[in-house]
Amino acid sequence: MADLKNIAPLEDFDWEAYEQGDNNANESREAQTEAYEGSLNKVSDHDVVDGTVISMNKREVVVNIGFKSDGIIPMSEFRYNPDLKVGDTVEVYIENQEDKKGQLILSHKKARASRSWDRVNEALNNEEIIKGYVKCRTKGGMIVDVFGIEAFLPGSQIDVKPIRDYDIFVGKTMEFKVVKINQDYRNVVVSHKALIEAELEAQKKEIIGKLEKGQVLEGIVKNITNYGVFIDLGGVDGLIHITDLSWGRVSDPKEIVELDQKINVVILDFDDEKKRIALGLKQLTPHPWDALDANLQVGDHVKGKVVVIADYGAFVEIQPGVEGLIHVSEMSWSQHLRSAQEFLKVGDDVEAVILTLDRDERKMSLGIKQLKEDPWEAIEVKYPVGSKHTAKVRNFTNFGVFVELEEGVDGLIHISDLSWTKKVKHPSEFTQVGAEIDVIVLDIDKENRRLSLGHKQLEDNPWDVFEAKYTVGSIHEGKITELLEKGAVVALDENVEGFATPKHLVKEDGSQAAQGETLQFKVIEFNKDSKRIILSHSRTFEDPQREEKKAAAKKTRTAKKDEAPKIENVAASTTLGDIDVLAELKAKMEKGE
Repeated sequence: MADLKNIAPLEDFDWEAYEQGDNNANESREAQTEAYEGSLNKVSDHDVVDGTVISMNKREVVVNIGFKSDGIIPMSEFRYNPDLKVGDTVEVYIENQEDKKGQLILSHKKARASRSWDRVNEALNNEEIIKGYVKCRTKGGMIVDVFGIEAFLPGSQIDVKPIRDYDIFVGKTMEFKVVKINQDYRNVVVSHKALIEAELEAQKKEIIGKLEKGQVLEGIVKNITNYGVFIDLGGVDGLIHITDLSWGRVSDPKEIVELDQKINVVILDFDDEKKRIALGLKQLTPHPWDALDANLQVGDHVKGKVVVIADYGAFVEIQPGVEGLIHVSEMSWSQHLRSAQEFLKVGDDVEAVILTLDRDERKMSLGIKQLKEDPWEAIEVKYPVGSKHTAKVRNFTNFGVFVELEEGVDGLIHISDLSWTKKVKHPSEFTQVGAEIDVIVLDIDKENRRLSLGHKQLEDNPWDVFEAKYTVGSIHEGKITELLEKGAVVALDENVEGFATPKHLVKEDGSQAAQGETLQFKVIEFNKDSKRIILSHSRTFEDPQREEKKAAAKKTRTAKKDEAPKIENVAASTTLGDIDVLAELKAKMEKGE
């Protein structure tokens, strides 16, 4: 109170005016208005000025620009800056100093837009880190609000690792670097990946500098392809080839690992610059061959599953990482090499016999035909010489027919053993592939696994009968079935064929016999061993004519002989003159006079 006593009253204060409510009685209203307005900032519509955030809530931000009233801006205009707080300085665009309600109308978005192009170019030139708001997805990436400009964020520039779900970034505010601007079209491209690459590059150098072959590291599955798996080793990528994922065969890497999975891997190799790093997963576990039963040996039976199949054979996995090959030749006792696909398919469960086993080379060959008895072991019992069977025609050659009696047992019917009577030029004239044919076993070659078979031997040899019927000189009716350069094939009875040369095909009128004609033929040669009958049509009329001429000539000679004079006792009364007469008579008789 003592201090209050020392305060001197204002000598010129108008107490009467104060009591009447006029505090500024000594000043004119105009002067007061002028002084008040002088204390405010000078602003104009459409100006861009800086303001201070004095309060904010979820819907709006109140900004003081030093004007007689504060402006209110929607919070949505600041969504790119979630860290906005009271006291922050923001740029605003004055849309209207005073609307109908006397309210100052401001816009932060327009303020940013008016300066945005300059700002975004500065950010590119200065490699500045800026903030942007991810508005939405678009083809190939995202649309980002930067300084009020819609910039493009490519999908490959979101992160250093592939992005599988773009939607998780929509509505987020993130830091970016401007990486490209098209001045003509005012297109802006930004990158978030560029911000973390510099940091990762430092990490990568540190990791690469410590890499050693055989080193075991922890990594994260970054990407899975059909040929392998990419592993993030902390900024450095390595590849586990599909063959190094498991000791067993892998058809799809997703069977072994999954995205974002943490796994331990071993470094197998890398190039001089350590840019390509080969990793292994299976190498962290013992090789399955080392765990193979030590008692397993050749001749043992094993079970497994077909994992790979090719024309030459099938690979069977008897336990993970341990495979054996069944060559196609070990799938059947048949000597006809066929494709393995005819016997097995991938996924088949099979039982097989171990044929070879090399633990050092980690190789094993298997067989499945050995599960059945070799049909050639007792071939003489099942197919003795002289036994009759039905076989299936497999294929032809010029010299015969190959047939199969059962799987693994084949035989040959020589072309000469197909028919007793028919001249077979090629086996295809007699039968066809796939047809059944009756055979008789003629001979067994066990060592070479061959059977000699016959078909004609199922019937008696008709040439024994033909020998008595088609004697030389006998005449038979025949039909010309085929004309050749060297003669004609003539069909006789009993399905037997004969042959006539061109000179024996001349008819009585001098013309040549034609194909399809049925004529009389004389047998002029019969050979049982070579099964050959030589015929002649011409001789059927030439021989009688010749016989007639011979008979006529003989008759003439007999008649002249009877007309000759009889000489009796010539010798008794012969004189020298008589001898000359006798000589002359003899000469005339010899001339047939």
